[in-house]
Amino acid sequence: MITRNTTRPPVFRPAPAAPEECATLTLIRPDDWHLHVRDGDALGVVVPHSARCFGRALVMPNLQPPVTSVAQALAYRERILAAVPDETKFEPLMSLYLTDETPPDEIDQAVASGKVIAAKLYPAGATTHSDRGVSAVEHIHPVLERMEKLGLVLCVHGEVTDADVDVFDREHVFVEKVLSPLVRHFPGLKVVFEHITTSEAAQFVRAAGANVAATVTAHHLAYDRNALFAGGLRPHYYCLPVLKREVHRQALIHAVTCGNPRFFLGTDSAPHAVHAKEAACGCAGCYTAPLALGLYAEVFDAADELHRLEAFASLNGPAFYGLPPNAEKITLERESWQVPEHYAYCGDRLMPLRAGAAVAWKVV
Repeated sequence: MITRNTTRPPVFRPAPAAPEECATLTLIRPDDWHLHVRDGDALGVVVPHSARCFGRALVMPNLQPPVTSVAQALAYRERILAAVPDETKFEPLMSLYLTDETPPDEIDQAVASGKVIAAKLYPAGATTHSDRGVSAVEHIHPVLERMEKLGLVLCVHGEVTDADVDVFDREHVFVEKVLSPLVRHFPGLKVVFEHITTSEAAQFVRAAGANVAATVTAHHLAYDRNALFAGGLRPHYYCLPVLKREVHRQALIHAVTCGNPRFFLGTDSAPHAVHAKEAACGCAGCYTAPLALGLYAEVFDAADELHRLEAFASLNGPAFYGLPPNAEKITLERESWQVPEHYAYCGDRLMPLRAGAAVAWKVV
């Protein structure tokens, strides 16, 4: 039994708006380049939250069992589309889950489908449902060669899983031991370093060629690791990669607001029922889909870089994946609103990040 501490965790506080500053911000409709929507009954709860704000989303394949074939990905896509509200335009973009046994021919089928646009490298044991992930990159070299040849994007969960590496250092060590050699070995492979959390990761992407990019989440921009321990253990702020020191959060803010086109939006919104989060061994993942765009706006607003939010959220990702921007637009308003305490979810509750607290920007 977990005793709930009712003290609120620290909330990111945007700088107060000057009276002459704009109260609304209109953007080309953004895309989410890293999203978890689960399957079954969960789709009906979480898909509408993303579809309200985003035109497209790259859906992660770590279901149980994982989405390892194009046929599975296309069937999953149809289930997601069935959960999109009527009169809402939302396109799920699909990805494959790489294993040590993935055949290179599956990459040919992915490219031919036109709907599977990436393959995901999960180091075995790195995160949720990654037990069937890749045990060593060398095992998938033939697959990576085919991806490099055909232009399919490799999305990477960038953490080592060695027991002797501190959890806060796993991303940095991954850059040195895995990602740097991989990029050198496959210089033409398009790689997205997912949900980066450290200054070292941001620097790696900046120093790499045009074929390497990164997604950054709203929660890693808005919070440092103190949020995990504010007044007690905060399981709903636990994610992988874990939140890092403030110096790393500031490095991420600089990366996304400096105008570099190889950083773009990926929420890594990951729903888990309350009983699975508030447990002796709780699940990793922050559910941010309903408030993510408002959180990003807070961060860019506080940095006095709102004029760069559209490129980060709406333009950089499509350009890297070779897709056009969305034709529609969306408007944000600087108006505080309260995040719901929870949503009904598969016979339980789903608690979003910042539950019960305020967000300074809302979608209108």
